[in-house]
Amino acid sequence: MKIGINGTGLVLKASIEAITEDARSAFKDGFSSYWLAEHPTGGFDALTVLSVVAQTVPDIELGTAIVPTLPRHPMAMAGQALTTQTATNGRLTLGIGLSHEVMMAQLGIGFDKPIRHLKEYLSILMPLLEDGKVAFKGETLSCEAEVFKTVGPRPGVVVAALGSQALRVAGTRADGTTLAWVGPKTIAEHIVPTIAAAAEKAGRVSPRIIATLPICVTDNPTALRNQISKTLSMYGQLPSYKAMFEKEGVSEPGDLALVGSASEVEDCLEKLRESGVTDYAASVFATSSEEHIQTRELLCRIAQSA
Repeated sequence: MKIGINGTGLVLKASIEAITEDARSAFKDGFSSYWLAEHPTGGFDALTVLSVVAQTVPDIELGTAIVPTLPRHPMAMAGQALTTQTATNGRLTLGIGLSHEVMMAQLGIGFDKPIRHLKEYLSILMPLLEDGKVAFKGETLSCEAEVFKTVGPRPGVVVAALGSQALRVAGTRADGTTLAWVGPKTIAEHIVPTIAAAAEKAGRVSPRIIATLPICVTDNPTALRNQISKTLSMYGQLPSYKAMFEKEGVSEPGDLALVGSASEVEDCLEKLRESGVTDYAASVFATSSEEHIQTRELLCRIAQSA
């Protein structure tokens, strides 16, 4: 299991400089990847930021986790992804997803038949990335286009998928999935079997399983779990995440966090690896400089030995 860093905690600052420095530190510390999410109503474009980051941060995979699909036509997404792939010298992994109905409502965008949307979106996006052209007419999305010639391999594409239908779409048409708020039991029993079976049936390679969960080495795990649940309570209310909580047998975001002593956190990471996770994108949730240093040291050691 590769270890990367999820820098989404810095997005609220809307500072390219801060994210660039964070990605530079991740590269220097031996992490394999750096991930950035894009909030639908945040006005801070993840792909543009990663293009800038790549100019001064070498040799580390740069990925989005995620860019919402509904606000952006797949032709526009393909164009920006191919441009970013060029700017990053072929290091981009494009993570996309439906986001959430409540967030799309803030944009005045409907959320009807999301699986149909996802299928049609990938029916346009993937040919544009792979072949440079597409002719597709769907119920909600259509595109007849040919992109300007680019050099090199296409970016990797992973889809945020939690339900069975979305996982089958991701396995059939993309390179894997990127997960948030999903525990090892659910990954092993639901996520991996569903997406892997779809990929195998479609003749695709084994899918990447990229997971993000809060992590912290601490002497007071109970207090930290409570703090995570309080600070990030909205995630426990979103239907798609709530369904994953139920599958895992937990009720609060803090219940899924990888917290405790260094050895306990390392055991949690091992459980993720055993569940089928190929990449863990660490989201450090520390309440003191000591916790942050201890957590970073553990992650560095595991990343460098992977």
